[in-house]
Amino acid sequence: MKLLTTKFFTIVAFVFAIAIPNMAKASVTSYTKEHDGVLFKLDKGLLNVKICKDNIVEVKYTALPEFFPRPSLVVTNPWETTPPFTVTGNKDEVTITTANLKIKVNKSNNGITFADLNGKTILSEDGANGTTMRKDTVAGISTYSCSTEFNSPSDEALFGLGCHPEDTLSINYKGRNQDMAIRYMTGAIPVLLSNKGYGLMWDNYAASNFYGAKANNTKYQYVSESGKMVDYYFIYGPGFDRIIASYRDATGEAPMFPKWSFGLFQSQDRYKSQAEILSVKDNYRNNKIPVDCIVQDWFYWEPDVIGSHVMWPARYPNPKEMIDELHNAHVHAMISIWPVFAKGTADYNAMLKAGNLTTITWDNIMTHTYDSYYDPYSHKSRLMYWQQARDSLIARDGWDAWWVDQCEPDNGNLLDARKQCNFAIGKGIDYFNTYSLMHTTGLYHNWRKDIPGKRAFFLVRQAFAGQQRNATTLWSSDITCTWRAFKSQVPQGINACASGIPYWTSDIGGYHLNWAAPDWSTPANRELFTRWFQFGTFCPIFRIHGKGERALFSNNWDAKTKAILLNYDNLRYRLMPYIYSLSWQVTHQGYTIMRSLAFDFRNDANVYSIPDEYMFGSAFLVSPVTHSMMNQGNGNPIQDTRKVYLPKSATWYDFWTGKPYKGGQTIHAKAPIETLPLFIKAGSIVPMGPFLQYATEKPANPLELRIYPGSNGSFTLYEDENNTYDYEKGVYATIFFKWDNAKRELIIGKRQGSFPGMLKERTFHIIIVTPTKGTGIAISKNPDKTVQYDGNEKTIQL
Repeated sequence: MKLLTTKFFTIVAFVFAIAIPNMAKASVTSYTKEHDGVLFKLDKGLLNVKICKDNIVEVKYTALPEFFPRPSLVVTNPWETTPPFTVTGNKDEVTITTANLKIKVNKSNNGITFADLNGKTILSEDGANGTTMRKDTVAGISTYSCSTEFNSPSDEALFGLGCHPEDTLSINYKGRNQDMAIRYMTGAIPVLLSNKGYGLMWDNYAASNFYGAKANNTKYQYVSESGKMVDYYFIYGPGFDRIIASYRDATGEAPMFPKWSFGLFQSQDRYKSQAEILSVKDNYRNNKIPVDCIVQDWFYWEPDVIGSHVMWPARYPNPKEMIDELHNAHVHAMISIWPVFAKGTADYNAMLKAGNLTTITWDNIMTHTYDSYYDPYSHKSRLMYWQQARDSLIARDGWDAWWVDQCEPDNGNLLDARKQCNFAIGKGIDYFNTYSLMHTTGLYHNWRKDIPGKRAFFLVRQAFAGQQRNATTLWSSDITCTWRAFKSQVPQGINACASGIPYWTSDIGGYHLNWAAPDWSTPANRELFTRWFQFGTFCPIFRIHGKGERALFSNNWDAKTKAILLNYDNLRYRLMPYIYSLSWQVTHQGYTIMRSLAFDFRNDANVYSIPDEYMFGSAFLVSPVTHSMMNQGNGNPIQDTRKVYLPKSATWYDFWTGKPYKGGQTIHAKAPIETLPLFIKAGSIVPMGPFLQYATEKPANPLELRIYPGSNGSFTLYEDENNTYDYEKGVYATIFFKWDNAKRELIIGKRQGSFPGMLKERTFHIIIVTPTKGTGIAISKNPDKTVQYDGNEKTIQL
């Protein structure tokens, strides 16, 4: 069968090679309405417009005689039901109309315009260069570059395109370019959002480039270096939440993480023994510092080699006993396992014999050997990889989460070798950006099959479109312990999440300083870590990692620093009801937790190019301090404010003081070292639970409900069993809260659903926030109302 497949692709490639000219723009010669769209025959090739949903359109164009039969690795929705649409035509264009859109195809150049039902243009391809294919040779391989070019008005703003941790301090892609080839220290998620109310996703997996300033900044272009067709999806919102929800409808929903994963991860490069890991657990618990996970980084196998899947017995005498002890202290455990194998191990030999290894190698910086990557595009290879890790580490010892490092795959500057590699699915050049997608596909599917009672959590160094369905959190790789690196994390985290990947994190403090550990005891580095930790408190995943001791109990921190860090750790845990409820929205509504300001304030042009502010859920405006405000020598403050823009159409409350501010202005917000500027949008209902030592220590009872008056608002509280997949069967409960500002009335809805261990009766402390009540981290005293709730609807006058 493999031989037949190879012959087929060889024949098709030969036919394509003799059929395609260097492309000029093609025109429509005829068109046919099909059950799911319209097929256009061109004088040079084919165009297909597929109606996936009323607001989702797939466009495929090829200059070849027929479309290449390529199943999508990204889009998993089979689109079994096509919505109604009509097709009309005249001498100039063909118009396809859905319940949301008019799609107009120009007959003279096959250029496409997407318009609303009133005919107002949302997006249009450039008439001369809208979709093109050109012969090219890359890494010695004959192929075709595939390009799309779109018109872009002067007031357009563009977001997304993944995480590029070292590339830029900007957030708006209007007027700038971006390399879209996944490799060490840069990513690529080919999803773009526009303030004009649309999203694009390019379903091409080759190394690509985005050009955001074409034709004097009036156009943008996306070019993939290899492909047999142009293939992109247009998604209409106009709101960003609807665009992202539609994107996930196409590519797969993000499953729920276990509740513990929204607490603090303590990690370091690296813990070297079982005794050391247990000492970290003891120091957190004995010092009453909240934590939920301790992480084992690489080289636990030393002096054995990578891919052996062995925790060296002299240093880890009983890994299962170690993890059991962590579990007894309500601490979870994550381990780093790479997709790389060194020669000489039983696992390597088994993979080699089965034909599951690739020609891609990593120059191991520790052992200076060339170690081999496995092939994640083969089902049998993914299964063997999983079984080896499952039986040697994951299931045998009871690990709770998997750190998926080195999944670009990283082979340094030998990028041509990746392109020339023959994967089970095809040539590497055509699958350059999808290694991590297919690697995590195997991990997630097999975890669900073999470890059914425990939710999966994978921390990954790279992500591609669709990877959210594999229970992945993207982290921004091996960034430096510098203010420059920290400042870059904020826009990169925002744009990663705007690309449809809901969970993102960075190494709090940075990973390295010139590949060594900084001196964390200096005033300058304490300030850097403190500000980064404050930012991390308001990231989807909250995680310390890097070189040098930086646990919250560390003697590198003076008493003042320890107190500030503990304060934010406590704030994260008090917000657990809010954060966990947002995670339910991610899964059930396609929501985004870490939100570009354009999600909620798309019509406020002032927000488009702000790189260091974002919404955390619908309530919190977060403004990290990303530059030093202290004397680098003695640590004395030299500045104590930062500028914060408060978006229009809202009133804002200072979280720390309760002072209200009118939106549409820039203020100088107080930001001494202990203060992260936080502002809450009027109309927000923020649930805050008790102080905790770990996320599931006790139910959120009593639950403090902070209401920020000035506008109507609502919030849905979500609760479940915390770590099973029974929520997929409806085993969970929600309570809907609605605030009517004019009536000063809070409606607490009837509880919907149930789950084992659910609180049947509970207490709500309701606080109307003012400068004298409901501020900061502390539990509020003297609530405005205390309500005993038994699951039935209540209306509360305040």
